[in-house]
Amino acid sequence: MMIGASSFPAIAAAVRAGRGLAAKADIGAAAAALGLSGAGAVPVGDDCAAIPDGDGFLLFAIEGFMNEFVAADPWFAGWCGVMVNLSDIAAMGGRPVAVVDALWANGADEATPVLQGLRAAAERYGVPIVGGHTNVRADRRQLSVAVLGRARRLLTSFAARPGERLIAAVDLRGRYREPFANWEAATDAPGERLRADLALLPEIAEAGLARAGKDISQAGLVGTAAMLAECSGVGVAIDLAAVPAPAGVDPARWLMSFPSYGYLLAAAPADVPEILGRFTARGIVAGDIGTIDASGLVAVVHDGACETIWNVKAEPLLGCHPRREAA
Repeated sequence: MMIGASSFPAIAAAVRAGRGLAAKADIGAAAAALGLSGAGAVPVGDDCAAIPDGDGFLLFAIEGFMNEFVAADPWFAGWCGVMVNLSDIAAMGGRPVAVVDALWANGADEATPVLQGLRAAAERYGVPIVGGHTNVRADRRQLSVAVLGRARRLLTSFAARPGERLIAAVDLRGRYREPFANWEAATDAPGERLRADLALLPEIAEAGLARAGKDISQAGLVGTAAMLAECSGVGVAIDLAAVPAPAGVDPARWLMSFPSYGYLLAAAPADVPEILGRFTARGIVAGDIGTIDASGLVAVVHDGACETIWNVKAEPLLGCHPRREAA
């Protein structure tokens, strides 16, 4: 990612003040009100709830969508209802089983494009929608979608360790879907490619190449790294020059973007080449973007300069680090 030395502090400031990062901080209040934390029998703070089940785990996740997004791009909102949930399952080293949705709309005509988007994504990704809830007598469109999956071996936000490397893998074969900061690289892709690309994550987990990972969410790459750092009780330093990025993109916008396919993984240095090679073989751009340490600081570095974005030990983002909760 090309960054001028004079613009680096401004980029860091924009990321620090980003809407997506602030929204993730709201999770802490909800978790506290519900009495949830990373110290529970099923730790909270991951992309999915990982529920022990036999020799593996059931994975359970849900996504709710901003009203303005559903109103502005209802078909794509429906598509994303499936896509982002499947991404969460993959981020935990799992494979999806089924999806359900909850949709509110002011009449059947308002509901139709959302339902069409849901159906199109489910068919392309090869995952069934098995039911849900529909209300077409509401005053506006609203959408929430949940998914069930299964993992043999977990990737989790709680397993990154000092001394490991931080890897980012992003499908850059796309474009922004305006006006939101959504990097869309899925709707034109064949189903076989979409399914095989998602399968890379459980394959990496099952091969023992990585234990920790996270789906790059609306908090963007840096915000997602902050959530990973908090849950694992570590710090990260991200080299912006190593971050996979499309040519000509505004760096600040990119760091706060939500890619349709984007993941962070923590791995031992010796396993990094194998992981990068697996993504590269499928046309996905992946890079070793930084270090994991014990500081609790989430920082970005460029050309010898360093800017701290968040101190997850001094100011929890999610309130989900189990060791802090147990202290």
